[in-house]
Amino acid sequence: MGFHSRKFGALLGFLTFSSLLWSGFCSRAHVPRNVLHSRATAEDETLPAYKDSSLCINDRVEDLLGRMTLEEKAGQMFHAMLYVGPNGTLDQGDDTRNSTDFVMGTQLLTHFNLVGDITDAKETATFYNRIQQRAAETRLGIPVTLSSDPRHHFTENIGTGFDAGRFSQWPETLGLAALRDASLVKKFAEIAREEYLAVGIRAALHPQVDLSTEPRWARISGTFGEDATLTAELLTAYIQGFQGDKLGPYSVTTVTKHFPGGGPMENGEDSHFVYGKNETYPGNNLQYHLIPFKAAIAAGARQMMPYYSRPIGTEFEPVGFSFNKEIVTDLLRDELGFEGIVVTDWGLITDTTIRGQYMPARAWGVENLSELDRAARILDAGCDQFGGETRPELIVQLVNEGVIDEARLDVSVRRLLREKFVLGLFDNPYVDAAAAARVVGNDYFVRLGSEAQRRAYTLLTNGNDTLPLRSVGADTKFYIEGFNATFLENRNLTVVSKPEDADYALLRLAAPYEPRPGGFESSFHAGSLEFSAEERERQDAIYKAVPTIVDMMLDRPAAVPEVAEGAVAMLASFGSSSEAFLDVVFGVYEPEGKLPYDLPRSDAAAEAGMEDVPFDTRDPVFKFGHGLRYKDRCADGTEGNGLVAQGVRR
Repeated sequence: MGFHSRKFGALLGFLTFSSLLWSGFCSRAHVPRNVLHSRATAEDETLPAYKDSSLCINDRVEDLLGRMTLEEKAGQMFHAMLYVGPNGTLDQGDDTRNSTDFVMGTQLLTHFNLVGDITDAKETATFYNRIQQRAAETRLGIPVTLSSDPRHHFTENIGTGFDAGRFSQWPETLGLAALRDASLVKKFAEIAREEYLAVGIRAALHPQVDLSTEPRWARISGTFGEDATLTAELLTAYIQGFQGDKLGPYSVTTVTKHFPGGGPMENGEDSHFVYGKNETYPGNNLQYHLIPFKAAIAAGARQMMPYYSRPIGTEFEPVGFSFNKEIVTDLLRDELGFEGIVVTDWGLITDTTIRGQYMPARAWGVENLSELDRAARILDAGCDQFGGETRPELIVQLVNEGVIDEARLDVSVRRLLREKFVLGLFDNPYVDAAAAARVVGNDYFVRLGSEAQRRAYTLLTNGNDTLPLRSVGADTKFYIEGFNATFLENRNLTVVSKPEDADYALLRLAAPYEPRPGGFESSFHAGSLEFSAEERERQDAIYKAVPTIVDMMLDRPAAVPEVAEGAVAMLASFGSSSEAFLDVVFGVYEPEGKLPYDLPRSDAAAEAGMEDVPFDTRDPVFKFGHGLRYKDRCADGTEGNGLVAQGVRR
């Protein structure tokens, strides 16, 4: 079922207006709790005040908080993974995780991150309703808040997100940054919000606003690139699209990450792993990395997530950011004025297994502390919620032993409960499963995502104005790599098996990286930005045999000057289908993208740069902002194959 764009716009307007009407905030003066209880009793003996939607949110929060046991408060402070059982049933658990019934009924958790791809929206919505029904059976009936990592981006590397599945498929955020269009980013976020809402997802564990000042880092694909000003502009539109003008029952709350910026990783390694735990600032440039977070706070960001890393060579204590009071309380809360929820990144307390790989707790700098002491450090730092953990018994123990005052828990639980009330979960936590099937992946949403994939293509070189290929037919022969021959055969074009037999070669190449071991670690594209000598030699033989058009899938920058020199035309993409690639090659769509970061000339150039400083790689092959148009000239006036064309910096 397709959505007409005007109808969709009207729907969003109505939802925003409804949200404004609904938000039941009070002044700071609260009705006394005994009055609340007596009012509820007078109206309905079975209706607690916190379930009375006629009361304002602050008073409902205080009423509920006053009824909670220590164990119920501790349960709110954990944000765990939620698995779907067979046929949409509750997960029974296994040797590595507790059952859903146990974490909800015994541990009393109500915040969950949905695991797995969504291939059937109706089934997922039905499962979500079952989860809310299970929550309603607990003593207080506190509804579940369901969250998700990014799901809408076309990706061939499932590491810290999910395949788009049934959802509309868009380029990665790098592709949105390549288009430099805040209005498109907001439209994307509005559509993603509608699809999330349809299946019950109410919290987005994104946007990721780290800056890619260290080109070797493995998590650049989820960012908006290297430029802080551009990132700030686009993330503002992103948050507004998900949350609306004001957070309410038709909003998806956002988690901005990873404070204070995960880009400056020592040697480009990642702090999921022991060898990558250090974040470094040789250029004394922390303030540059704070620019996006300041913009997020100004845009109404509701939640923040610190990264795993520990800062070294700075004035801050060299412990992981979520253990670091100087970072969470002094910098984020006191200096920047953030008043929302701080949720830690996943797995700071407990060792675990991820995709069959043993993963120690990311307790960098405090590895020698016990699990109990780690939890205490995180609370003392000022965090509200533990991500990826199911250890509420530790919090209960800390309070019972007098290490943590229960009033400290109340500060965080109050924030967490209030978010649920503002989102309308206490008044109507359920979704319409039949409607979900019509909303998710509808024709209009899918079309806009597909168009964005094509538009985000970035034309780096175009020797002899080779692109677009318009005069081709069944007798034109193509040698291909990186995609299936069926895509060309469906266009009545011929595919051959040898480059020397072809008129053109079409190569879809992944950006270089060094494969890592392990079920989880292997999904991180890290290490060298260069192809091996053997791979360069193999590619060079193709470039010499036939005019070659290369699509380089840049989930992070690549140091490949030999590709730019050897290929007749070179494109950069940031999450796109093979059909999108061919549409650009054959001129159905024109590439509109501009690079969201510099492309260094070599590993040596990347290593010589400072991890925290943008645009400091020596003599990049292409600079931030570079991007040609068909039959265009480079910014320096040379023809369209200009290898050192100067992009426009913002």
